[in-house]
Amino acid sequence: MELRARRRGKRTYYYLTHSYREGGRVRKIEKYLGGTKPTDLESIKAAVRSELFSRRFEPALSRARKAYRANVRKMPKAVRDKELETFATRFTYDSNRIEGSSLTLRETALLLVDGVTPSNRPLSDVQETLAHQRVFLDALRFTSELSLETLLEWHRQLFQTTKPRLAGRIRNYGVRIAGSRFEPPTPIELDFLLQDFFTWLRVAWKSAHPVLLAGLVHLRLVTIHPFGDGNGRVTRIAMNYVLHRKQYPMIDIPYTRRAGYYRALERSQLARDETAFVRWFLRRYLEQNDRSLTN
Repeated sequence: MELRARRRGKRTYYYLTHSYREGGRVRKIEKYLGGTKPTDLESIKAAVRSELFSRRFEPALSRARKAYRANVRKMPKAVRDKELETFATRFTYDSNRIEGSSLTLRETALLLVDGVTPSNRPLSDVQETLAHQRVFLDALRFTSELSLETLLEWHRQLFQTTKPRLAGRIRNYGVRIAGSRFEPPTPIELDFLLQDFFTWLRVAWKSAHPVLLAGLVHLRLVTIHPFGDGNGRVTRIAMNYVLHRKQYPMIDIPYTRRAGYYRALERSQLARDETAFVRWFLRRYLEQNDRSLTN
């Protein structure tokens, strides 16, 4: 996405242009910005991204939501409960496995569904698996708006047993992300960044497409990186909280797809441009919900 200046006689006019490929053809969006170089370029870029998103993804996402809601209405409650149990198990396994848990999917299912504790696994992995499922299901029942207090409480419940010194607390020290070139914000920046995030969220909750909103909630929060550990798990729960509240099918980010997930996050974080992650997220979302599209 580029800012371009064009001269006509003695005057200069500014345009924001973005090219993308669709159906084997290159298409271009161009937005006229006026005769004065804009000072709020990032907000203008965000508006153009939303327009691009609407053109490319919104029809498919609307079909997914319609099919999903129709399917849910047809299901008996027992079947809906079983579907949620299955999703919660897989989501808990993948989210924890991405962060280093040693439990297999089978061990996670036996633990969460049948109450069978795996042998020869770290106790902390077992405890965090149980806590994650509980917090995730509580988040789906939560009907108030997402707030800092909510995130702190989710984090506290996730780690109060295994990491009590950092559970439910904003970090006051610097951190690094293993394997990533992105450096999270310094502690002194966190208060402002979190205030700015929730100011944005109050507006975006009413105006942004729910699937785009869910992806951006995850990206922006995990980029702020407010906690000493567990940022990915908390923000992935927040992502699905948004989708559930907006009555869209939820998304699981599989452990086996973590390389592409990490790359998309890092590209957006280093470039300070949300496009790379949003594109990855929307494609992954539609890929996972193909069943809804074809029912």
